[in-house]
Amino acid sequence: MPYNETFRPRFHFTCRSGWLNDPNGLVYYRGEYHLFFQHNPQGTEWGNMTWGHAVSKDLLHWQQLPDAIEPYDGGMIFSGSAAVDGHNSAGLQDGPRKTMVALFTHACKPSGQALAYSCDKGRSWKLFNEGRHVLPNQGFDLQERDPRLLWHEQSGRWIMALWVKQDTARFFCSDDLKQWSFASDFTAPDFFECPDLFELPLIESPHIKKWILHDASFRYWIGSFDGITFSPESGPFRGDYGNNFYAAQTWNNVAGRKIQIAWMRDGIYPNMPFNQQMSFPCELTLGHTPAGMRIFRKPVAELNLLRDRILFNDGFILKEGINPLEGINGDVFDIRCRFLPSSAAALVLKLYDQEIRYHFKNRVLSASGCHAPLMPVNGEIEMQVLVDRTSLELFGNGGEVSLSSCFVPQSPKTGLELLAENGAVEVKLFTVYKLKSIWNSPA
Repeated sequence: MPYNETFRPRFHFTCRSGWLNDPNGLVYYRGEYHLFFQHNPQGTEWGNMTWGHAVSKDLLHWQQLPDAIEPYDGGMIFSGSAAVDGHNSAGLQDGPRKTMVALFTHACKPSGQALAYSCDKGRSWKLFNEGRHVLPNQGFDLQERDPRLLWHEQSGRWIMALWVKQDTARFFCSDDLKQWSFASDFTAPDFFECPDLFELPLIESPHIKKWILHDASFRYWIGSFDGITFSPESGPFRGDYGNNFYAAQTWNNVAGRKIQIAWMRDGIYPNMPFNQQMSFPCELTLGHTPAGMRIFRKPVAELNLLRDRILFNDGFILKEGINPLEGINGDVFDIRCRFLPSSAAALVLKLYDQEIRYHFKNRVLSASGCHAPLMPVNGEIEMQVLVDRTSLELFGNGGEVSLSSCFVPQSPKTGLELLAENGAVEVKLFTVYKLKSIWNSPA
């Protein structure tokens, strides 16, 4: 039965069948979040790249629609982005609804950037000018790709950020989405594909706003952008410390929030009709830390709607050799905890065949062979763990650090163990929520 297979994630988006990778065309319009994605509808391996399409009213329950943009003229449809043409700058609006536009890489050789549009809330898409490239290849790389489209309010025009070669993102500007002019280049060692560019207010002083630029690995820079040039002021910083977080993008046209999703790449799903999954949507904010400004990344508040019931909720002194979570079993959880620094070696949470460990001496959070620095804040360490059938997503201190990883479970359910190593740990609060499946009531 679709969406009920053994290794199907319960609350992370997966396509009905076929291969999935980069999120594309993230845009909100008239009550719907649109998630386009790299999709191979013909098999569970990479190939035949097409824009898959799903919509949601709550960022939780997704309805997969027919594929939106299919290969043509010998070129696959690689990654890109979408927006709402609120000013009808392209002159493509047909009827009362605003035009949705999608800018994507037409992956012929050499590649170029092409435009598609929809006048019916994204249900059908037309190639502009029969798919001819609105931006030709720049001559650096046969596979220049991944145009990031945004409306720059201050200059009143469209901006495109495009990966053009190793170490380089190039910015273009346009008044009508059809004609594009070179603006500037941003160069940094190892900057590689899937750029994203957006503005965030500072949590402590919302009148102060900074621009964020990041690449596919979610290395990000904080700076300013004037519609022509991105000027970095700090960075690069690591946005996620796990093995399985890639090609992240943020939704356009969401008022007052910056919401991000990524491909949790390289997950393995044996004998399943689908392959790969998305991360859980997260809200990004910008805040101060002792080390300076950093992005905070935490699950969207809509996650709370998936709570089924509380399986455990208590504070206690965790002593060596005692597991307060004994008898708790399941397959999907939202786990939240706060604990104090300790002279113990570590606090350890075990589930499936995975270990999540906080090392007190080194002040490091680790899981799946990856490590993230996590200092106490106001004398406490705070951690949230999203557990799905094939993935772990860790968030420390309100999203100051995150760590995303995939795994193949040895059994369809897991017990929970919480242990202290070489000492005792004061746990101020430990809460385990059982979560409902998003596939029980699709949008």
